Amino acid sequence: MIIIEKIEGNVVNGSAAQRVIDPLLLEWFETGKRLLRRHTQGGQEVALRFMREAPMLQQGDIVWMDDKKAIAIDIIPAAAIVLQPVTMKDMATVCYEIGNKHLPLFLEGNEVLVPYEEPLFRWLEAKGHHPMKEQRRLTNMLRSNIIPHEHGSSGSLFSKIMQLASK
Repeated sequence: MIIIEKIEGNVVNGSAAQRVIDPLLLEWFETGKRLLRRHTQGGQEVALRFMREAPMLQQGDIVWMDDKKAIAIDIIPAAAIVLQPVTMKDMATVCYEIGNKHLPLFLEGNEVLVPYEEPLFRWLEAKGHHPMKEQRRLTNMLRSNIIPHEHGSSGSLFSKIMQLASK
């Protein structure tokens, strides 16, 4: 078994030149895991062990290599809602509503992608946003700094502490 603790590069920038690529297939939601055990397409057992922080692995990231072989991340396409907002107002509305549901957002060029959920798809259709259902690799997830909050009137422990600290 190979223990992987860092990203060595990416196939896009030629880091694996002259090496055979052995793909490590991952679902989009596994790309941010700190600990994971899998087998590559070539049958090599690997253990991902990122101790400092979750790496947010990207398509083509090389996680191990020697003189002959490189193990590279291959994100499995998944059902996704694809939106192409026309105006900045549409973009803001779509991202706000999806973010308010605490769902992950992915950006690819001028497209917003979200893991497929039937109720969200229907809601977006009803609001006139013209969503499409496609099989896509979900990469480039927007990372956000989430401040704990509640949607009720009581306020969270975090907000109460912040109120006390500001006095």
